[in-house]
Amino acid sequence: MQKDSLLKGALYILAAEFLLSAMAAIIKHLSQELPIEMIVFFRNFFGLLALLPLLAHGGLSQLRTNRIGMHLLRGLTGVTAMYGFFFVIGNIPLTEAVLVKLTTPFFLPIITFLWLGEAIRSNTKWAIVIGFIGVIFILRPGADNFEPLAIIGVFAAVFASFAKVCIRRMATTEPSIRIVFYFGLICSSVTAIPLIWSWQTPSTETWLWLIGMGIIGSCGQILMTRGYQVANPGQIGPYVYSSLIYASAFGWYFWGETPLLTTAIGCVFIIGAGLWNMKKPTVRQKQDAQDTIAINNG
Repeated sequence: MQKDSLLKGALYILAAEFLLSAMAAIIKHLSQELPIEMIVFFRNFFGLLALLPLLAHGGLSQLRTNRIGMHLLRGLTGVTAMYGFFFVIGNIPLTEAVLVKLTTPFFLPIITFLWLGEAIRSNTKWAIVIGFIGVIFILRPGADNFEPLAIIGVFAAVFASFAKVCIRRMATTEPSIRIVFYFGLICSSVTAIPLIWSWQTPSTETWLWLIGMGIIGSCGQILMTRGYQVANPGQIGPYVYSSLIYASAFGWYFWGETPLLTTAIGCVFIIGAGLWNMKKPTVRQKQDAQDTIAINNG
C-alpha cells in the first residue's frame, strides 16, 4: 500500500513538473511578442477565475479574515518574485531559468531564522552552501559568458521565500482556499496597473496561448497538490528536479538551447544540495513541501 502511494505520488509530481515546465515554455514563447506585465497579469487573472467554482461551493463566509496585512505582504512579495521569474524565463536559457528558481528553498531557512527565529539544521546549512556554489556556476562571474540576468532570478527566489514564510505565518488561522484567493486577488489587482501603459491587443492565437498558460499552470498545481496528499513529501520531493529534464528538452527543441558545461555543473550542485537537505525529513520540511504548492505560480 505504501509502495502504491509512493508510486502515485511520484507520478503526480512528474506530471505536475511537466505541465509547469510546459507553462514556462509558453511564457518564454509569449515573452517574444508580449510584455512581461501582460503575461504576469493573465497568469494571475486566469488563476483567480479557476477559484470561482470552489468559492461558489463554499460560500463567501470562508473569505472572512483578520489578517489582511499579512495577505497583502504575501501578495506583494509573491508577485515581485513572479515578475522576476517570468523576466528571467523570457531572457535566458530555459534550463538556467528553472535552475535559478530551484534555489528558493535555500533562502527559506535563512529568512525563517531572521524573521521567526527558527534554528537552521546542520544538513540545511551545508545544503545552502552547496546550493550557492551551484548558483555561482550558473552566473559564471568573471567569465566571458557571465549571465547577469540570472541575478534577477536569484532576487526573485528571495522574494518567493518571503512569500512562503508569510504562508507559514498565516497557516494557523487561514485555510488554503483563503490564502490562495487573496493571493490571486491582490496579484491580479496589482498587475492590472501596468497594463495602462504596456497593453498590446493580443492576436487570436496569442489569446489561446494565454488561456492555455492559465489552464496548464492550474492543472500542474492541482497535480502537485494531489501528489503531496497521497505520499510523503520527503520521499517524492526529489522528483521536482525532473523539471530540469523537461526544461532542457523544451529549450533544445524549440529554441536550440544547449546547456553549457558550467550550467551542468551548477545543476549537479543544486540537485545535490536539495537531496542532501531532504535527508530524514522533519515535520518542518514536510510543511516546506506543502508551502511550495502555494507559491509555485511561475
